[in-house]
Amino acid sequence: QAQLVESGGGSVQAGGSLRLSCAASGSIFSINAMGWYRQAPGKQRESVATITRAGRTNYTDSVKGRFSISRDNAKNTVYLQMNSLKPEDTAVYYCNADVLSLRFGRVDYWGQGTQVTVSS
Repeated sequence: QAQLVESGGGSVQAGGSLRLSCAASGSIFSINAMGWYRQAPGKQRESVATITRAGRTNYTDSVKGRFSISRDNAKNTVYLQMNSLKPEDTAVYYCNADVLSLRFGRVDYWGQGTQVTVSS
């Protein structure tokens, strides 16, 4: 099995910045796509940003130009730099990884979630 551990959430005022990190560990041969998702109270979980192993990125429209996703394949870690934060960015942010393990095959893993709160 693999585990994803997130860090970097917190509370910030509108216009501020936060950087989320997510480190994968355990039975990992390689990691394909990694991404960040969020879920606000009363809403469905949505994709925020994804990145392939080769570094190709994709963002939801509401964060384009403000958020930046990156990854360090040697450390099995994905980052989300969030700038110009808005109150509507408030949510629990989840890390996701498409992991290939020699023992378990291809498995989709989720982190435990980290709270991001943006006050106006």
